[in-house]
Amino acid sequence: MYKAIVIGTSFGGLEALTAIIKNLPENFSLPILVVLHIGEHKNDSFITALNKRTNLHVKEADEKEKIQTGTIYFAPPNYHLLVDEQSSIALSSDPKINHSRPSIDALFESAAWHYKNQLIGILLTGLNQDGALGIKEIQACGGTTIVENPETAIASIMPASAIRIMQPDFQLVLNDIPSKIRELTQ
Repeated sequence: MYKAIVIGTSFGGLEALTAIIKNLPENFSLPILVVLHIGEHKNDSFITALNKRTNLHVKEADEKEKIQTGTIYFAPPNYHLLVDEQSSIALSSDPKINHSRPSIDALFESAAWHYKNQLIGILLTGLNQDGALGIKEIQACGGTTIVENPETAIASIMPASAIRIMQPDFQLVLNDIPSKIRELTQ
């Protein structure tokens, strides 16, 4: 049923992503595309650490790369990560959205338009409103939406912003998100 998962996060995101990724099954097959607000800093050390905690392949996304199953793609620093019509990666240096490049909204919207009801969108901890409009668009296109409970998130602004403008399918504490992903994808 589902063909991909998109995850967006900012402040506190390294911890949140680690908690989710390390608890996915070894044979998890869906591709996961991630925007983590890191400014212009490199992803290398985090990607290396995650690769040691999961059997999935964790990497920085490359332009025109075909999206593969069982792979976790991180947006490169200072590029928007998008999904194109051929189920490939598109990178953009268009202006910042919500003061961010990469932008969660940009990823979520392009993935929603491509995958429609075959997409799971997850919005986690963060200190700005990026991702709220994107996760709303995922829901409008028929996808399934999960928002971290703002009351237990490291930074509540990002998940609370989404909940203000839409009713997510699931509002969960961080530790319940991996089991919900497994339930939805089995």
